[in-house]
Amino acid sequence: MPELPEVETVMRGMAARLEGRRILRAELRRADLRGPIPPGLAARLSGARVLGFRRRAKYILMRLEGGDSMLLHLGMSGRVVLRRRGANAPPAHEHLWLETEDGWELGLVDPRRFGQLDLMATAAEDAHPLLAALGPEPFDPALTPARFAASLAGKASPIKAVLLDQRVIAGLGNIYVAEALFGAGISPRRLAGSIGAARAARLLGAVRETLERAIAAGGSSLRDYVQPDGELGYFQHAWAVYGREGEACPVCPGPPGCAGVKRFTQAGRSTFYCPKTQK
Repeated sequence: MPELPEVETVMRGMAARLEGRRILRAELRRADLRGPIPPGLAARLSGARVLGFRRRAKYILMRLEGGDSMLLHLGMSGRVVLRRRGANAPPAHEHLWLETEDGWELGLVDPRRFGQLDLMATAAEDAHPLLAALGPEPFDPALTPARFAASLAGKASPIKAVLLDQRVIAGLGNIYVAEALFGAGISPRRLAGSIGAARAARLLGAVRETLERAIAAGGSSLRDYVQPDGELGYFQHAWAVYGREGEACPVCPGPPGCAGVKRFTQAGRSTFYCPKTQK
């Protein structure tokens, strides 16, 4: 599933082509994805000007004149396709299509239909059921090292599981948690309540640095994910531990004492780490 850097990249691509433009026509080609789609969504999009975009965790919010926002979640296989009007035939599984006043088309393609579309008042975005319980954004200035450390204190779950809890910090997924823990030198097995202030500050910095590098690279391309212009993300080439079982880690690239990157299953997910450098 696309994580924060991939969603941020998609949102930026959408903003570059749609922000400030009027949507001439919109067409909804099915009534549901993961859940039902508001039946008036296409009518609300048609004729509206796009005022701006906001990302909240792994959700994209497209704000329209008149006070409504469209919520988009890509799910497991969803992707956004941007193309010049008539440049290509619509791809298979394109469930939402819209055309802008300056000749661009946007399509939401979702073969497995695990994505989500919804419509809400812009002023009520944070009260939406999918957003209301989310924790702070990783880049929120209000998320200080002290506040982050306090959110971990007393938790008896492994730190990796806690970082994946969207109520603690929003937008993180399996790939970037593994990379951030490696960057901070913290074992994914360590209990969150034992992190302490110094490690928490180091970890928060590693989370932010990892996400910044991934966004700059356009995210990581896995399976169905591509950027809206069709380009692939390239951060997977910079992974330090994720998907690198048996390889040497960048910090201790060989013997003596380095047994390589290890993988184990944690809460049903593959976890990658270096036992020598992550404590």
